[in-house]
Amino acid sequence: MHYQTESWAPTYHHHQLPPTTTVVNDPLHRIERLAAENAVVIFSLSSCCMCHAIKRLFCGMGVNPTVYELDQQPLGKEMEKALMMLLGTGSPVPVVFVGGKLVGAMDRVMASHINGTLVPLLKEAGALWL
Repeated sequence: MHYQTESWAPTYHHHQLPPTTTVVNDPLHRIERLAAENAVVIFSLSSCCMCHAIKRLFCGMGVNPTVYELDQQPLGKEMEKALMMLLGTGSPVPVVFVGGKLVGAMDRVMASHINGTLVPLLKEAGALWL
């Protein structure tokens, strides 16, 4: 399985100013920022079987998702709580964003895959070309 796991080290381009401390420490803002940085972003836990399954799904489709393993990152617990609030569920992962937009948890991703709406979404985001 070949997917890209990202670190939390912030990168700034010469024309950007670093965010203020309050924004950096806001888990929801951090989720939104990270989700917008790549075509497909998965927030995951390294020991979660459903997370592993969703990563396999995307890799099997030829998509190279960016994966953030929340249990291996600073502020991961806070981001888990923010994802639970965002989804309105007790199980926060896996959570998938495509093109910076929330697709949802495992059930929503699988429903999109089964009903045929996931592939066009991936193509629109530039994550899939065929």
